[in-house]
Amino acid sequence: MAVSIRATDLTKLYGERPVVDHLNLEIAPGEIFGLLGPNGAGKTTTILMLLGLIEPTSGQLEILGHDPRRHPLEVKRMVGFLPDAVGFYDTMTGRENLRFTARLNGVGDPEPRLDDLLEQVGLASAADQAAGEYSRGMKQRLGLADALVKNPSVLILDEPTTAIDPEGVAEMLSLIRHLATDDNVTVLLSSHLLHQVQAVCDRVAIFVEGIVVAQGPPHELAVEAEGPARVEFRIGGDSEAARDKLAALDTIDDVAPGRVPGSWIAGVETGHIPDTVRQLVSAGVDVVGIRRVDDDLDTIYRRYFEIHRETAS
Repeated sequence: MAVSIRATDLTKLYGERPVVDHLNLEIAPGEIFGLLGPNGAGKTTTILMLLGLIEPTSGQLEILGHDPRRHPLEVKRMVGFLPDAVGFYDTMTGRENLRFTARLNGVGDPEPRLDDLLEQVGLASAADQAAGEYSRGMKQRLGLADALVKNPSVLILDEPTTAIDPEGVAEMLSLIRHLATDDNVTVLLSSHLLHQVQAVCDRVAIFVEGIVVAQGPPHELAVEAEGPARVEFRIGGDSEAARDKLAALDTIDDVAPGRVPGSWIAGVETGHIPDTVRQLVSAGVDVVGIRRVDDDLDTIYRRYFEIHRETAS
């Protein structure tokens, strides 16, 4: 399999404390891969090592066939990076900042591309406004355009939707998906916003205290994580009475309103779904239908976090 990003036993120690502990990753061309975890989990340190901006304590790195420690210029030419705290020359316009980056990277005749990028990130109307007058969300948009100005093969994004309004977030996630699907750009996205990661990432790595405790497609992680299955029960008749009977069953946990009126979502112990339905019907509940509901990434993360803590204690 072709690999755009590979990390093998990547480790970073500060003193004796491991910030990243034996990380192993393989990310394919055109894949959107999410680094998921709270602040301080090791995500940004991983990114800085991949970019060659800090030295790992041990382990191996490869981006598009190059070790960023030995071939930093080659890696920088092919990788676009949007940091968490993006900065620009305040007295220069958004367009001028992009033009400066293009020239710095040897992009010939960047003007047509600059117009296209500013349009893509929603800044066409503010292109000739001083960057110092931009809001933080606007600077974040400009940062994405800046990362794309050299037409990179790999795009690394550290908390890319910080301070952006909900409509802007949807637009940015759509652009990220377009870059991967249509342009075969490999995207490594670091975030603590689980629902955004789930919306766009093909696979994720869950970080807990510098250790990747699980990685894979979100739906597979949901199956592998310990815990009850999430099942939606569609009820005919008295829905509130059905909820009370559902919650009273020993096989049921955490009953919540379903996604359609007259339904409830509950945790059901693995293998007990048929028995649960039989018990409800015997109790006089009109069960119209049931379906398995994929766990959201927040639930999956909390399960792996708890598993890790229990294992470590």
